[in-house]
Formats: sequence, structure tokens, C-alpha cells
Amino acid sequence: MKAVRSVFNWSYYLFLLPATLGVCAWQGWAWWSWVQSPPALDRSSNSAGEKAVQIQIPQGTGAQQIGRDLEQAGLIRSSYAWRLWTYWMKFNDKEGGYKAGTYRLSATQSLPAIADKIWTGEVTQVSFTIPEGWSLQQMATYFDSLGYFKAQDFLAAARQIPREQFPWLPQNLPFLEGFLYPDTYQLPSDRMSPQQVIQQMLKRFEQVALPVYQQGQKQTQLSLLQWVTLGSIVEKEAVVPTERSRIAGVFANRLRKGMKLETDPTVEYGLGIRQTMNQPLTFAQVKTPSPYNTYLNPGLPPTPIASPGVASLKAALYPEKTDDLFFVARYDGTHVFSKTLAAHQAAQTAIRQRVDAQKKPSL
Repeated sequence: MKAVRSVFNWSYYLFLLPATLGVCAWQGWAWWSWVQSPPALDRSSNSAGEKAVQIQIPQGTGAQQIGRDLEQAGLIRSSYAWRLWTYWMKFNDKEGGYKAGTYRLSATQSLPAIADKIWTGEVTQVSFTIPEGWSLQQMATYFDSLGYFKAQDFLAAARQIPREQFPWLPQNLPFLEGFLYPDTYQLPSDRMSPQQVIQQMLKRFEQVALPVYQQGQKQTQLSLLQWVTLGSIVEKEAVVPTERSRIAGVFANRLRKGMKLETDPTVEYGLGIRQTMNQPLTFAQVKTPSPYNTYLNPGLPPTPIASPGVASLKAALYPEKTDDLFFVARYDGTHVFSKTLAAHQAAQTAIRQRVDAQKKPSL
């Protein structure tokens, strides 16, 4: 009888042990499946929902801290599960690791998907657009307003001339005004530094603008610096695209005849101001000495005054053949062109009278 009871007990335990292990294994697998799943699947979870969020991972942040940050942001269910998954990834890629940077993540992603994204360094791409005709100061203010970096840091970096990497840059260039090509750029968020931005903009100039000059160099007496400088003035003066080459033709004529360029944007640049229809340049401002004042100084200013686009650069290289020596803005984007000083002064008077009439209140 005791032998039968002993056999029964052993049979009971032999059945109970696998059953218990099976239940534990099932519960463990269920838990593991749950912690890997996207938190957004759980309607009651206080997660980030389906809206993507940006997570910044500073350099040197450990895996456990990353897991805690992700759990706190509602992007994963368990920092402990994150640690276990990290062990698995490290086992499969002993040389790998989580990468610093800014990531765009969502609670609709699974834990393995988020881990793989950070492990491989799929950082967020930052997009920014620099319009044609912007100066270094405008760019610096723009980057500062977006929180990428401080304006003074960008301006300081623009005074460093990377001639080793870009040997075509003119000698004795004090700063990179005019050579940072205006365009739309995309950079990884972890590379958003003044130096990296400047490098990409110089590369774009090298790809887009420099070949234009190299192809037409034999047809002009302008050096690379003079070409970009003239192109920047054309960019600032021209509002209507069809007038670019004609404006460039006026400047080409004045340079050839030894006349001063007498162009307002150079005065504005030298004084750090911007005139408007209601607040035009004053006589005192036009007479203020500055290396950039083309009313006082002959020839081109010492550097570009803005970043010209390729259309203005082409206009400076291939100006329209014209007898015009003057032009004046109508304040609607177009200009009145004149061949003589008398005709130019008459156009100025007519425009001034029209502007004054618009200022008067109607009865």
C-alpha cells in the first residue's frame, strides 16, 4: 500500500512540475510579449499616444538611463525589459551600442523597433531653408531663433576660412559672406553645429555656383571674389527675375566707365540697416563713410553683401548688353532704367511724387 502511495506521489509531482513550469513559461512569454508591444495599443496606458515625440540622448548616456527616459516618456512599457533587450542586442553585436542624438519616436512603435532605431543611430533629419539674398547676420539670427545654436557662434565660425578643404576660396577673405549658398538643406540632428552647416553650404556652392564661374571665366575680367560680390548686389537689387541681367548690365557699364556704382544695398549693408518705402536712406546715411559705401568709393565693395543665387550669379557673369547707366526702384519690385542722368533724375522725381501722394490721407 505504501509503495502504491509512493508511486502516486511521484506521479503527482512529475505531473505538477511540468505543469508549473509550463504556466510560468506561458506567463513569462505573455509578459515579454506585452512589454515589447507598443504602449499605444493599451488604451488605458498613460503613454505618449500616437503622436511622435522627440527624444534627446546626450553623448555618454547609458542604456539603463535611456530605458528610464523612454519609459517616463510613455514610449516603452518597462525599463527592465529594455535592459534585457539591450543584453540581447549586445550579444548579437558586441561592437555596437546606442547612439547619441535626437530621435523622433512614437508609442505606436514596439520596444525592439525603438531599440533598433537608437542602436543604428537613425537620428532625426533637420531641414532648414536659406533664401537668396540673406546675409550672414540674417542666417545667424535665423539659426538662433530655431534653437540650433547661438548667433554669435555661427558668426564666429563664418570667420574661419576652411581653405584646406575648399582651396578655391579667395585669399584674404575676412569671412564667408556670399559663399554660403542659399538653398534648402537637411542634416542629421546630431550634426547641427555651425561648422557642419557652413561645410554643407560651402559644398553646395562648390557644386552649384563654382562650375558656372569656371565655365565662363574666360569671358570675364572679374575674379571669383568680384563675381560673387557683383552677384550679391544684383541679388539685393533685383526683385523681378527678368530684370536681373539688365541690372547687371547697368553695373557692368558703370564699372567699365569708371563710374561709382551708387547702389543702396551696399550702404545698407555697411550701416547694418534696411530702408523701406516709408523710410528711405537719408542724405546723411548715403554720405556716411564705409568700405561698403559705393556712393563714396569707386568699384566694388571689399566683400559680397549677401548670398546670391545662381540666377543672379549668371546675370553678373553674362550681363545684358544695354546703354543704360541708371535705374531707380518703383517700390513695386520693378525699376525705371535710364541712359542719362537727366532721365534718371526725372524718374526719381516722378516716383517720389507718387510715393508722397500715397502717403497723404484721402478726404
